[in-house]
Amino acid sequence: MPLTVNDHITLADWELTEQFIRSSGPGGQNVNKVSTAVEMRFEAERSPNLPDAVKHRLRRIAGRKWTKEGALILQVDETRSQARNREIARERLVEMIRKACEKPKRRIPTRVSANQKRKRVDAKKKRGEVKALRGKVED
Repeated sequence: MPLTVNDHITLADWELTEQFIRSSGPGGQNVNKVSTAVEMRFEAERSPNLPDAVKHRLRRIAGRKWTKEGALILQVDETRSQARNREIARERLVEMIRKACEKPKRRIPTRVSANQKRKRVDAKKKRGEVKALRGKVED
């Protein structure tokens, strides 16, 4: 079933592949028998639903989770339940894409005013005088 991120972005089934692997988390002896951890792969670079700007920001957000082929890989093994791990992986993917959709604010460079510079220098001089007065007292 398609995964809805927001009003404009919906991910198709072919963009997401899930593979279940053995978990290293809690579960006792069951850990060695049941594959509860999920490894979700999202083909972000090939996705027609993501704008280029969002893909670029998503790549920066993903960091090491981004592959050379342009896929985003998420591994979740938090719970003993395969279904819950799958839900968590989908929620994380949606959250990352939503974060990538937000345009960062453009920084407006500011300058330090002359008054602030003068105050800073005066404070440094005052502090220097206090330190100069310390030390041995001579007769």
